[in-house]
Parts: sequence; structure tokens; C-alpha cells
Amino acid sequence: MQAQRLHLAAQGLLNKPKSRAKPADVVAAVTRMRLLQIDSIHVVARSPYLVLHSRLGDYEPQWLEDALEAGRIAESWAHEACFVPATDLALHQAWRMQRSMHWASKHADRMHREHRDGMDGLLARIRDNGAARAADFESETRGGGGWWSWKPEKRWLEAWFALGELMVTRRERFQRVYDLTERVLEKLDPPMDRGLLALDHEALRRRFILDSVRALGIAQARWIADYYRLKPAVTDKELAPLVADGELLMVQVAGWTVPAYVHRDHAALLLQASSGQLRATHTALLSPFDPVVWDRARAEALFGFEYTIECYVPAPKRRYGYYVLPVLHRGALVGRLDAKAHRREGVFEVKALYLEPEVEPTPRLLEEVAGALRTTAQWHGTPKVKIARSRPASVAAALRALLR
Repeated sequence: MQAQRLHLAAQGLLNKPKSRAKPADVVAAVTRMRLLQIDSIHVVARSPYLVLHSRLGDYEPQWLEDALEAGRIAESWAHEACFVPATDLALHQAWRMQRSMHWASKHADRMHREHRDGMDGLLARIRDNGAARAADFESETRGGGGWWSWKPEKRWLEAWFALGELMVTRRERFQRVYDLTERVLEKLDPPMDRGLLALDHEALRRRFILDSVRALGIAQARWIADYYRLKPAVTDKELAPLVADGELLMVQVAGWTVPAYVHRDHAALLLQASSGQLRATHTALLSPFDPVVWDRARAEALFGFEYTIECYVPAPKRRYGYYVLPVLHRGALVGRLDAKAHRREGVFEVKALYLEPEVEPTPRLLEEVAGALRTTAQWHGTPKVKIARSRPASVAAALRALLR
């Protein structure tokens, strides 16, 4: 239990927000997590906005775009396509230059070989005329599916982004606006530490390992590589020098057969956890792409919560629904709900809510889950909550009464 709480404390999900959110809190949350995964599915709020809401409460989604345009955060390939703190961008740039092995880089390099004239012309246009969106280009030629179903100019913009020649300078209605990398770097706040670009592969990997453990709060070795998609996997042997240097603290967790690691910055939290003093008070709906649940093995080991992002699963094989939000309640993942926001009608629809089999629907749990539903729906601009069904069946009626 205390390991779970240490993880949630590091992620900013242990306790309710203490005060009303401010624009600076968006940057602080991204910095705490080290990255904020981008996903464009908007059945409910798009994932990065929902991840921030679960941590900050009521805030203005525009603050995320404002931080990007002001250069306080940037977009980069990290875990996947992510927002990262401006302070970390040089690390990602250096990693890309040394290890251009991401699938996006491979596709982009092949695309440039096959469409050199078109891609070079597009880059020249942005150099001469300024930042551009995919919508600024007209084309009737389409590809065959997935990334390749975009019009050529969209694919070329994404390819130049993956290759590092373009960056996202801002977003307009979530659409990327691309500009030359050097022009985006000029506005970073704080300015890029170009000394980080000189770090060798070993030093960069060490930095990403340390940042992963700090973001996770507590981690087994096998969980670490996934945070930044490091290869090969991280091992206890590789972590031993970091423990010897005092960068990481090695601890034993009851019920775990392998050691766990905590960043030295969390020494005070570890002390509280060791003495059973970490208290969880927060209840929130999590994004399917929240760092707490994106690693299935970690979520199951830490919380006993088996979770799959089912929007990528064929409909007949889904167990719970298309866009399923895990429910966090006072340090535990107690259930999940299949949600859809009907923005025009102002309705937040819960198609189904499932509590975990061992979870008892106590009055406090029901009241706080209803509160999380209410605050999320109001923040989203869909204040009328409709609950179709639940497991156990009695939960839906109880929540409807509390939300009435």
C-alpha cells in the first residue's frame, strides 16, 4: 500500500489539489511527470488535458497551449509523442541525434528518400514564409491507411518533425503549427542548455533512468525502460552503480521478490512511506494514457489492476468499452468507466461503470466517485451526467441519486 502511495505522490495524485490551479501549475505538472503523452482521441477530453485535470482539478486547457507557445514546454518523441519541459528538450534532441531508432524516424527517413523534392520544397516554403499547419496545404492525393492516409503534406510535416528539422511552435484547436527547429528553440524558456547536447549515450541513458525513477516514485528495474522507451531493458546490475553513488536508494517492499528503487530526491517521501505515514485523499478519473496505467505490467504489480487501452482493440474483443477511464480512489484503482462526452448536448455519458470485484461500494467511495464524475463533467463543459449501467448493478442507481 505504501509503495502505491509513494508512486502516486511522485505523480501528483496522492492528495487533492490544495489550491485553485494557476497557469504555472501546468508546467510544474509536466516537469513532475517529465513527459505528458499526446493522443488526439477526444471521445472525452483529449488525453493530455485529462491527465492534467486529474492532478490539478479545475483549470483552463488553453494554459497547455499557452505554455507551448511561450516555450515553457515543447513537443518531442519521448515515451511516444509527448510534451516535455523546456529544460529537458536538449536531452531528447541529443538522444534523437545519437539513436534515431524510433519507428517515426525510420518511416520519416524512408519518406524523405522517396519524396525528396516534395519534402524539400515544403521545408523551403516554411523557411521563407513562416510557420504552417497541414491545413495550409491543399492536396487531393491520399495514402492507404493509418499515418499514410494523411495527405502528402501532412505526412511530410510529420516526417520533418521526426527528423528534427521542424518543431511544433504552437497548436491551434489542437492542430500542430510547425516551424523551423532553430526558430522554435530561440523562444525556449529557459533557453536550451546546449552543453547537454554533448552528453554521450551512456550519460544520456543514465539521466533518463534517473528521471524515470524520480517520476515513478518507486520502481522495479524492469519498469524503468518503458518510461522513455529505452533499449535494452534496465537491469539491477546497471542500477548498482547509481545506488553506490547515492543517486538511487534501494529498498525492499513486502511481497516483492525483487528490489525496488527510489530517487534520492524522494528520500523524505520514502521515510514517510516506511513509517506508514503517506495518506491518500484523492479521487479522480484517469486518462487511458496516464503514466500510472500505460505500463500494464506495472499497473498490475502495483495496484493489482489489469488494464488494456481498448480503443486499439477490435470492438468484438473489448471487455469494458472503447475509451475506458480508470477510477482512482484514495490510493487504489477501484474500477473503470466507459465514457463519452456529448459536447453539443452538454452530457457526460457513462455507458458502464465497473468496480473491481474486491471493492466494496461504501458510502464514502460512492460519494467521492460521484464527486469526481461531477467535477470532471463540469470542467469538460458537459455538466449533465448520465449513467447507463454498472457492476454491481446497484452502483449506478446510487450514483444517480448522489448526482441528482
